[in-house]
Amino acid sequence: MLITTNAVMAMRCPECGKMEYHDFSRFAICKSKTVNINCSCGTVKLIVNTKNNSSYWLQIPCLVCETKHFIEVSGKSLWSGEIIRLSCQDTELELGYIGPESKVRQIISDQEQELEALVDEINCDGYFHNSNIMYEVLNCLHEIAEQGELYCQCGNYKIEVELFPDCLELHCKECDSINIIYAETEEDLNVIRQVESIELARHGFKCLDSLANTSKLKKARRKRSKT
Repeated sequence: MLITTNAVMAMRCPECGKMEYHDFSRFAICKSKTVNINCSCGTVKLIVNTKNNSSYWLQIPCLVCETKHFIEVSGKSLWSGEIIRLSCQDTELELGYIGPESKVRQIISDQEQELEALVDEINCDGYFHNSNIMYEVLNCLHEIAEQGELYCQCGNYKIEVELFPDCLELHCKECDSINIIYAETEEDLNVIRQVESIELARHGFKCLDSLANTSKLKKARRKRSKT
């Protein structure tokens, strides 16, 4: 009988935002020792302890709600060879994964491929004005959302995204707020690359854009006023 003694954890750092893989060893966790898993920047990403090796307590500094979540996982589940999904208990957003290295890396790879496939599928007929810029903007938006920094003032973290040839429209279904992100030029890409968080205004309309593109904002408002 083969017993699993090692796993890998993948989690984005709540401080620097970097995604890293960490070894997770069964023998490194014992009743008399608390194990800290740290980011390369020094931030503690996970604290693990156990009293009897049949169950483990995972303490996770949450990058979404900026608190600490305590999750109890049975030893049978943790070393089963299946994926343990670590989620924010308030928003249900996934924070990281623990499991066999091949499966964990596959999940991260699938998430990246889904984003690429989305762009390729929509742009098969030349839909976007600049598909490369749109892909990079979507990638930035994905990273912001993964860190829990895409949300609405009303408290909703499940923001819908609608794609247009030259921009993205973020929509909160809870309060009907809108945020426009342009994705057509290098200038548009540089704008979102400098953004760490996106907060939709409750019942409001915003535009994430450079000051040089105020004409685009006026145009967007005129378009929405006609609908």
